[in-house]
Amino acid sequence: MTSRQEPSLKQETLSSLIWKLFERGGNAVVQLAVQIVMARLLAPEEFGALAIIHVFVNIGNAIVQSGLNTSIVQAQTVEDSDLSTVFWLSFGTSIVLCLLVYISAPAIASFYSLDYLIWPLRVMGFLLLVTAFNSVQVAIVQRDLKLRKVFNATIAAVIVSGIAGIVAATAGAGLWALVLQQLIYQFSNCLFLGLQVKWFPKPIFNRSKARKHFSFGWKLLVSGLLDQGYQSLSDLIIGKQFSASDLGLVSQGKKYPQALGGMLDGAIQPVMLSAISRVQADSDQVKRLVRRALKTSTFIIVPAMTLFAVAAKPIVVLLLGEKWLLCVPFLQMYCFIYALLPIHTTNLQALNGMGRSDLFLKLELIKKAYGICFILFAAFILKDVYLMVAMYMITGIISTFVNAYPNKRVIGYSYSEQIRDIAPAFVISAIAGGLALFCGSFVASPGLQIFVEVAVMAITYFGIAGIFKLEAFEYLINTVRDFLGAKRR
Repeated sequence: MTSRQEPSLKQETLSSLIWKLFERGGNAVVQLAVQIVMARLLAPEEFGALAIIHVFVNIGNAIVQSGLNTSIVQAQTVEDSDLSTVFWLSFGTSIVLCLLVYISAPAIASFYSLDYLIWPLRVMGFLLLVTAFNSVQVAIVQRDLKLRKVFNATIAAVIVSGIAGIVAATAGAGLWALVLQQLIYQFSNCLFLGLQVKWFPKPIFNRSKARKHFSFGWKLLVSGLLDQGYQSLSDLIIGKQFSASDLGLVSQGKKYPQALGGMLDGAIQPVMLSAISRVQADSDQVKRLVRRALKTSTFIIVPAMTLFAVAAKPIVVLLLGEKWLLCVPFLQMYCFIYALLPIHTTNLQALNGMGRSDLFLKLELIKKAYGICFILFAAFILKDVYLMVAMYMITGIISTFVNAYPNKRVIGYSYSEQIRDIAPAFVISAIAGGLALFCGSFVASPGLQIFVEVAVMAITYFGIAGIFKLEAFEYLINTVRDFLGAKRR
C-alpha cells in the first residue's frame, strides 16, 4: 500500500457510505434482536454487571488503539512498515493491559461487592489482544474506502455470536452468556475480516514511523481516554452509589438509542474522515464535505431519535417486557443526547481529517471538565440517578458549541451556519413527533400504537421535507438513485 489513488472520490465515497450503512444497520439489527431475546432471559442486575465490565475493557481498548488507527487513515502515504509498527505498538500495550485487568479483577469485584465479577472480567480482558489486530485491519479498509469487507465480517460475526449467546442464556449461563456473546463476536469479526484483508504483521518495527504515528495518535489517545472515562463515569458511580439493578436499567435505556445513533452516524463519519484526508489541502472542498455530512446525518438521525422517544413505552413493553418499564425515561433522555450526535462527530472528524488532533484534545479537556462537574453534582449532591442522565443532556447542548467553534477558523464553517443547516431537521421532527404522539395516544395495543406512530411520523416528516425541497432529502434520493444505477451498470 503506497500513496492514495483518486480515480473518482465521489464514486468511492458513495459506495463506501452505502456499505458502511449496511454494515452498521445489519450489525445493529441483529445485535438488538439478540439483546432483546437475552433481556427477556436475564435480569437487570446481570446487564448492570456487564456494564461495569465494559467500563474497564473499553478504557483498555482506547489505550490499545491510541489513535494510531486514525493516524493510518489520515496519512498521505502508508507502507507495510507503518502497518506493522502500529500493530506491534498496539499489541505490546494490549499485553500489559490484559495483565493489569487480570490482576486488578478481585479488587474491582470487591469494590462493587460483586464477587462473581472476577472471572468474567478477567476473560473479557483478553479481548484487548484482539483489538490490536482488528484496529489495523479496519484502518486498512477504511483508508481504501473498501468498507464492504467490514460489512461482510460484521454481519457474519454478529450472527454467529448472537446464536451462541442466546443458546447460553437459555441454558441458564446468566452473566457468562453475555460474556460469551461478546468474546465470540470480537474473535469471529477479526477472523472474518482477516480472511478478506489478507494482511498479517511482519517482524518490523521502525522507530521513526512509531514516533510519527504516536505524535499524531497520543492526542487522540488522551481524548479517547477522556471520552471513554466520561461516558463510563456514570456507570461506575451508579453501580456503587445506587445499585447494579439501577445500572442495568440505565444501560438498557442507553443501549438502543446508542445503537441506532451509532448505526446511522457511524456510517457517515468514517467515510467522511477518509474523504477529508484526501482533499485536506482544499479547504473549500473540505467545508462542502463536512456540510453535506452534517446535513445528511442530522436529517436521518434527529427524526429517528424523535420517533424512538415517542414510541419508547410501547417498544419496551412489546420487546423487553414490563419488567424493563423503568428504563423508559432513560431511553427517552438518551434519544435526545444521541440526536445531537451529528454536530459533535462531524466537527471532530473534520479536525481529525485535517490533521488537527491537537485541537481535538483541547476540546475534550474543556468538555470533560464541565461535564464531570455536572455528573458529580447530580450523583453526590442531588443523589438522583435520573438527574445524572439529565446532566448528559445539558452537557450535550453546551458541547455542540464547543465542538463547532474551531472549525470556523480551520475550514470556515461557523457555529451559526451549522445551526441554520440543522434547524430544519429539528423543527420538522418536533412537528412530526408531536403529531405521532397525539395519534398514538388513541391506540391501546402496543404493536398497533408503534405502527401508527411510525406511519404518522414518516408521512409527516418526509412529506414536509419533500414539500419544502430540503437539500438533505433531495441528496439522499439522488444518492440512492446513483447507487442503484451504478449497481445496474
